[in-house]
Amino acid sequence: MRARLGAAIPKFLRVRLRRLWLSFVPILQCALAAGLAWWIAADVVHHERPFFAPIAAVVSLGLSLAKRWRRSVELIGGVLIGIIVGDIGISILGSGAWQIAVVVAVAMSVAVFLDRGVMIPIQASSSAVLIATLIPPGAGSFGRAIDALIGGGVGLLVVALVPVNPARRARRDAAEILLILRNLSADLAFALRLEDEEGIYRVLATARGTQGAIDSLRAGVTAGREVSRLSPLYWSSRRRIERIGATADPIDNAVRNFRVICRRALGVTQRGVAVEQEIIGIVDDLQLGFETLRAMMMAEPGDSPDQADAARVIRSIVRKARTSLADGVEDLSEAAMLVELRSLLVDMLMVTGLKRSSAIAQLHRTQ
Repeated sequence: MRARLGAAIPKFLRVRLRRLWLSFVPILQCALAAGLAWWIAADVVHHERPFFAPIAAVVSLGLSLAKRWRRSVELIGGVLIGIIVGDIGISILGSGAWQIAVVVAVAMSVAVFLDRGVMIPIQASSSAVLIATLIPPGAGSFGRAIDALIGGGVGLLVVALVPVNPARRARRDAAEILLILRNLSADLAFALRLEDEEGIYRVLATARGTQGAIDSLRAGVTAGREVSRLSPLYWSSRRRIERIGATADPIDNAVRNFRVICRRALGVTQRGVAVEQEIIGIVDDLQLGFETLRAMMMAEPGDSPDQADAARVIRSIVRKARTSLADGVEDLSEAAMLVELRSLLVDMLMVTGLKRSSAIAQLHRTQ
């Protein structure tokens, strides 16, 4: 029923609804943080116009789940630099166009000198401009700094008390990439059997379009690590997020190797050479390997398949990818394709938790 309902929704609308669903918790966090920051600044600290407190809370959080602690520190640091430079500069130089240019240049220079963050010089310059134009220099101007502290602190508090599951997004992103590779393996094997040059090219084009998913995986791992450190609710998830994080590089390398395999396959087909059936069979078997890895990634702790189950499946494919298959191959690209398949299998074994040296040792047994 759910699948039929999803298929009935136009693709463009499905994509937007999914994006909204994935952003629901960050939006909720920003909304709660903004309201709480305003209440603290207005009703507890009694600032007359604490507009910057909710702004700081939202900016420090944002929709990106990664590096929120860093964003908060950059925001607060930039505001403090801008206020100090603006106060001193305007007090000495007075106000005017060239004075604004000077304090902005000095504030940004100090920010860049102290830290490489992108947000610090932006906040430093904007705070310096406010001091130079709207907020008179003096003790009152430091209310903006207090609001920045309130907003940034509230943002981190909301992350700790209303967190995103640190493992869920990362493992979902990893599973999505593995699902794509599973489907592309089936498409590539089918195209190779038909010697379909256009089909292979479509597989390659799709594989090249996975970089966004890989970037999302890495961001999800970074965000998961941050949440597992900040939120007491998920301190117990640290080990799990580290295991998921350890798969990011092997999955990235697997995608890269798969692209190379596609390019080799395309070159062979363009020259009118039929790839050996044994090699096509290995490509076809990758479906089972990637599907098992995907299921492993989504399985709850203690459920099947686990890392050992997935490693057994990949080893069964490794045994077929013996180097002796290249003995009767005349086309160098076809032989190179087998080499890349073996490298891909190393990446897949590493996704199951094996170290690179152990994964390579598995291949050495199948010469």
